[in-house]
Amino acid sequence: MPRPRPILRPRCLLAALLATAACSSPHDIVILNGRVMDPETGLDAARNLGIRDGTIATITEDELAGRDTLDATGLVVAPGFIDLHAHGQDSVSERLQALDGVTTALEMEIGVYPVASWYASREGRTLLNFGATVSHPNARTKLLLGIDVGHQPTLPPGENESMGSDVIYQELDDAQVAELAALMEQGLAEGGLGYGFGITYTPGASRTEILDLFESAEANGVPAYVHLRAAYVGDILGPFQEVIADAAATGASLHIVHLNSSADESAMDAVALVRGAAAQGLDVTTEAYPYTASSTFIESALFDPWVGLDDEAYQRLQWPGQEERLNARTFAEYREQGGWVVIHGRNEDTNEWIVAQPDVIAASDGIPFLHLSVHPRGAGTFARILGHYSRDRGVISLMDALAKMTILPAQRVEGAAPAMARKGRVQVGADADLAVFDPETVLDMAGYDAPATPSRGFMFVLVGGTPVVRDGSLVEGVFPGQAIRRESAPAM
Repeated sequence: MPRPRPILRPRCLLAALLATAACSSPHDIVILNGRVMDPETGLDAARNLGIRDGTIATITEDELAGRDTLDATGLVVAPGFIDLHAHGQDSVSERLQALDGVTTALEMEIGVYPVASWYASREGRTLLNFGATVSHPNARTKLLLGIDVGHQPTLPPGENESMGSDVIYQELDDAQVAELAALMEQGLAEGGLGYGFGITYTPGASRTEILDLFESAEANGVPAYVHLRAAYVGDILGPFQEVIADAAATGASLHIVHLNSSADESAMDAVALVRGAAAQGLDVTTEAYPYTASSTFIESALFDPWVGLDDEAYQRLQWPGQEERLNARTFAEYREQGGWVVIHGRNEDTNEWIVAQPDVIAASDGIPFLHLSVHPRGAGTFARILGHYSRDRGVISLMDALAKMTILPAQRVEGAAPAMARKGRVQVGADADLAVFDPETVLDMAGYDAPATPSRGFMFVLVGGTPVVRDGSLVEGVFPGQAIRRESAPAM
């Protein structure tokens, strides 16, 4: 895993002069009397913060003056949370995420394609900072069908069959893989933060295709963010081994998404694989969300192996808004209809163990358009870790919990987007993306019966120095979110 490193180390005289100047001149906003926690440096102390021009200008025990004052007495002042796995790139989702302490929401798993138009559609319209990888499945659709599907988390089987192709099952020859790599490299030039793979949703993608695209990622200096290939029965670790071998062979950086749903009860072995690869010098990381149920499209290829099972097998599946679990008949009906389904059944002891691992990044996998009310992870992931698992269960310290949602995801992305080196920190010179919460009351309130219920306990959330949550309520009419792009990509 990347090692923490401070972003600013001023020397004595210069630091004293800067501090004196900063404290004597007015700030745009000051945050007073908070417990400032910065996981990178280990700072955990009462401090006052001064913010100027969207940047943290002062951190001090001295009095500060500002045009606007936020009282953080009894509250933790932490870096704003960075969600690497936020499919919910819409106004409903980002409002719920802001109330969960998120300041940067990135679509890194499946990504988007085309990239430039997606970034353009978000400019000046977002509450949170945003960015995305180049989508392998959607670029693949562009190659085979000549159409742009934009931001689509998965491409279901049979999509666009009227055009004569069921693209997710189609294998590519060497020339087509080269064309696909060129399309994806164009996406990097337009700002894409890496390559986003949903291999289980594109079963036609051969191991050679994925290996070749890892080579392209390495050549362009960006990570591969991967939803693993579907595992054969009894071979859960095989898909982990495939992509770790690809990373070892090519030198590409690798991030494996939602380890919890990919590994199930083999999570300890999967984490050991990731840690072992990192110990051998590979740049490999992983993430998880703190729930025992997952969710995806019922018509997707992920459910191909479920066809023809008996009624008991479908008891794990819940259709949103219904208490009854599915059976063979309703599974077939809903698969024909299409839509999101919740998949229950993972073990809570294993889930808690995963949350307790300080090197497993916290990421929500929040699905789009939460007003459809499907899964609570898009609304409650971060408050659930802080409240239920850290405070109430005591399985991870507050500082380690914060690191999982701030400095670790920032470091995962900053190689491709150095702007991220100013995020995930509470340090002078860092962006003023901040989550200010009550450690005694913070808790997720969303559940499977009410997935779009906001978390509680976040009193202030600032994006680039602009409050988007104030006194526990959303601030209306502000859109401070900024694009996070690959460094070599020009601004739109």
